[in-house]
Amino acid sequence: MTRQFLKRLALSATLALGALSAWAAPSTIEDVLGRKVTLELPAKRVLLGFYLEDYLAVGGDKAFDRLVGLSLGWFVKSRPAVWEQYVAARPTLRDVVDVGSVQFQSFSLEKALATKPDVVVLADWQFKALASEIPRLEAAGIPVVVVDYNAQTLERHLASTKVLGQVTGETARAQSIADGYQQVVQTIQQRIAKAKLPRPRVYIELGDKGPAEHSYTYGKNMWGAMVDLVGGDNVAAPFVKDWGPINPEQLLVSKPQVVFIAGYESVSQPDAMQMGFGVPAGEARRRLQGFAQRKGWSALPAVQDGRLHGVYHGATRSLLDAAQLQYLAKALYPTLFADIDPDATYRDFYRRYLPIQPQGTFVLNGK
Repeated sequence: MTRQFLKRLALSATLALGALSAWAAPSTIEDVLGRKVTLELPAKRVLLGFYLEDYLAVGGDKAFDRLVGLSLGWFVKSRPAVWEQYVAARPTLRDVVDVGSVQFQSFSLEKALATKPDVVVLADWQFKALASEIPRLEAAGIPVVVVDYNAQTLERHLASTKVLGQVTGETARAQSIADGYQQVVQTIQQRIAKAKLPRPRVYIELGDKGPAEHSYTYGKNMWGAMVDLVGGDNVAAPFVKDWGPINPEQLLVSKPQVVFIAGYESVSQPDAMQMGFGVPAGEARRRLQGFAQRKGWSALPAVQDGRLHGVYHGATRSLLDAAQLQYLAKALYPTLFADIDPDATYRDFYRRYLPIQPQGTFVLNGK
């Protein structure tokens, strides 16, 4: 063999090895429902149903460019100021296809298929709502992975973060975020268990309808599950399974010792609770005090003792709710958590993992 032929042979072998290494062998992961899903990792084209900030926080900078489809309706409707900040930071987000909202029954399977995703990542509730459509996605060779932050349990939060880490190829980053979240929850629960104090009676309401009408409170999930995590006695739990209004008379009889009113940035009622990006503390406090004027509320222990608080609904169903958990715990057990700054926790998460910085009101003591 000539030396030139050997060089060509070596070059061909090198190119073949390079092509082989570039080809990603399919991997099998387990989603939060225990489903075994086979896909190439990391996924290069992701269609995301929910949990945008969690996906971006775990996936890091590359996650933006790999996002080809998004169910955008809820995020833009409830948190428009946040979406605009993300678009300003990463203008390519405007090119991501909006495939419609499962919640608002505008989800389009045709739009979803047209994005040619390597994977579709859905919330548990979306997966159930789209039960008739899932086989069509899978028949098209598109794997579907399920995550769930709505359950608001430590187990599901950690498992969902691990799954997002696998999908994005950022397993170490995901583990670091999950460890930080677990530390927050364990610190809260360990201090409360050690103190052995009576469980305060708690009421939480989404204040989107204003003081004139009692809106959703929560039983076993979302804010209700968060109250359980931080050792509160949720007065709505015996009367509301998942979410819905409580009878106002029943609430007065329950005599909550601590009350939280949750709000978004986007509100349609002039006196609805407003919290979040761009919301001044003074405006949030003014709206919060409107709820204290409800009929009979002056007799509630929470109002009499100045334990009426505002919380940010946009930070639920997310790793970002670590700060809200801290605030709930601090409001329920102020002597146990004097050293913890929930607002700093919230802002620090953005500083470390996301490209925008929150300015506004995210927790509020109504005193």
